[in-house]
Amino acid sequence: MAKITVTRIDENEFCVTVVEGDSTTVHNVTALDEDSHRYGGDVSAERLIELSFEFLLEREQKESILAKFDLPIIEHYFPEYPRAIRKRLG
Repeated sequence: MAKITVTRIDENEFCVTVVEGDSTTVHNVTALDEDSHRYGGDVSAERLIELSFEFLLEREQKESILAKFDLPIIEHYFPEYPRAIRKRLG
């Protein structure tokens, strides 16, 4: 199981560190307030990003996740993302 750490860099930028076994990847994610409300409702951006990485890691290796991206791009690659993330927030 991967360890996911989300750290706020500034208002809309987050650093995500994924540790799995002996390797680590680092990702920069932009999540606007409107993204958080659209996908997560009242959940914090940090929690939404953490759950989003859990979603991604179920579908691809951490090394395949983009190093820098805006949160809504996940939906471009995985159309089921909005429904799946709302279900996780349950």
